[in-house]
Amino acid sequence: MGHILVIEDQEGLLSFLRETLLLMGYDVKTAHDGEEGIELFDNREDFNLVITDIRMPRKDGNAVAKHIRNSRKPDTPIVAITGFSEDIEKGLFNLSLLKPFKVQALMGAIESLT
Repeated sequence: MGHILVIEDQEGLLSFLRETLLLMGYDVKTAHDGEEGIELFDNREDFNLVITDIRMPRKDGNAVAKHIRNSRKPDTPIVAITGFSEDIEKGLFNLSLLKPFKVQALMGAIESLT
């Protein structure tokens, strides 16, 4: 179906997102912080979507989005997930979901962008 990169520092939410997306038929790669996520993004050319938390150690989700927007694949859709909407830098993300979000909202966001 498609390849999705999920970047989230909370292990429970990361596992939940991974399992949900696998059940939806997606190939999923995960990272525990923005730096690891950027490395995965740069080493693969086939991500159809990136889902990233905003507040994370090392590099935050805004830094991830800036990196993607300045990469060889700047049009890659990016979904921000955060508990703090004021932390989202405008213009970097295609969609944002405020934690806690419903699975249906996540599924709708993914389906609209892939």
